[in-house]
Amino acid sequence: MGARKVVGAGTALSILVLLLAYWFKTEPDSILRGRLDHVLNAMLKVEKDFPVGEVRIAVGYGACKDIFAKGSQILGDLPAPENTAHYGRIETMEQLMEVYALFFAAGSAAERYISNDTLFEELVEMAEAATDSYSALGGNAPVMATRFAMEGAKVLLSAKKANYLQSQVHSNIKIAGEERSEVNDDIHLILEYKTNEVWGKYKAPRANRFIVHSDNDNPGISSAEEFGTQLVHFNPHLLVVGGLQMMDNFPFPPGVQEERLKIVRDQMAQMTPSSRVHFEMASFTDLGLMMNLAQYIIPYADSLGMNEQELPNLYSLLKYGNVSVLSDFNPRVAIVLDQMREVYKLLSQSDGVDGRRALTRLHVHTLAYQAIMVKRGSSWTNNKAAAVKAALTANRHVCGNPEIKIENARLLMDEGFSLSEAEGAGRVMFDDEQPVSCWNELNGEVEVCIAPVLVCTAVRQTAGGGDNISAAGLVLQI
Repeated sequence: MGARKVVGAGTALSILVLLLAYWFKTEPDSILRGRLDHVLNAMLKVEKDFPVGEVRIAVGYGACKDIFAKGSQILGDLPAPENTAHYGRIETMEQLMEVYALFFAAGSAAERYISNDTLFEELVEMAEAATDSYSALGGNAPVMATRFAMEGAKVLLSAKKANYLQSQVHSNIKIAGEERSEVNDDIHLILEYKTNEVWGKYKAPRANRFIVHSDNDNPGISSAEEFGTQLVHFNPHLLVVGGLQMMDNFPFPPGVQEERLKIVRDQMAQMTPSSRVHFEMASFTDLGLMMNLAQYIIPYADSLGMNEQELPNLYSLLKYGNVSVLSDFNPRVAIVLDQMREVYKLLSQSDGVDGRRALTRLHVHTLAYQAIMVKRGSSWTNNKAAAVKAALTANRHVCGNPEIKIENARLLMDEGFSLSEAEGAGRVMFDDEQPVSCWNELNGEVEVCIAPVLVCTAVRQTAGGGDNISAAGLVLQI
């Protein structure tokens, strides 16, 4: 009898432990869901209060056909390289594997030109034969243009009129470019991977993509001339410049890159003071191109958009004259704010000569949050609402669903964040009921807003995320 009593007590104790474990697991889950629900409802209310007005937006440059495939289906059967390496331009499969592993392990997005046509054609054939691969309209300009059009804007898009583009373009978009025969050199291959995916000894800390192409048309922004003839008559409220990363490490003859960039510069410079000009950054590693952008493009934009990798790259260029290949995929708010302040200070002074503009808006989109800095009194309005819309768009795009579901979302922001890494800097505490924080700084010169992203945990796509996010923020500020 005694033995049975001991066994019964042990069983009861085991059941109690299991019940307590279940309670402790479900209770935090319930609290987290409640918190996410509060944050989402607060942000949806802000978004609802700020509908998009009637605006005209011109967007350049180029278009392509994106083929999406799982990186594991293209490279996964091959042994992962022993070492990673960086290449600005890819010539062999070995180089592709080493540079892919570099960015895969860092969880960072990247885009590279493949100079070996045979290698690229083989990769495209593998992608088209892969399970679940699909194609879509691609390129920074068409993706941003589509987002603007979906939000109700009238859009002029600089791109050649290929059949795949004309058949998929939104009805609010007018294409400015010559007819294009159907060729395959404007295919871009998107190799996607998921959070915690493993390839050999490498593990991806977040979902992202690695893009390769062998495009010989878009690097020369061949639609720019026709776009320019229609630009003045279109009289846009906003000109968006993007897609220039196609020039990165492309083998231009001497002087051609500069000539093409000067055409873009002249189009930016001819905009009236009432029209705003935005430059969307991208993955740049070519120092020569970056220096040309700093001379011909950046001084003619009053707004810049970039992700958490591109901000430190621009900061390094402006501050030290070099480029940074890799950065933290989830930087703390304080680090981003410090770099934004430095970039703003360096670019917010302009003599206004020959169409140059002072920077008055800076948007950094990260995995965990949106940060938008605008000059107070400038023509950029609705800063808080723009940060909210950008944050909500991040979830919607990556999840591939216009409805945000809290069971497919999580918050990566801490309970609070420091305003700077400098000693004695203030701290902002996170409020679930008012999750977007806005304040004035630099002696009241600028307003900064930080909005948390409900990070999608059911990832459907990562490519085009930055373009959709940036466009969603812009459309409410013009």
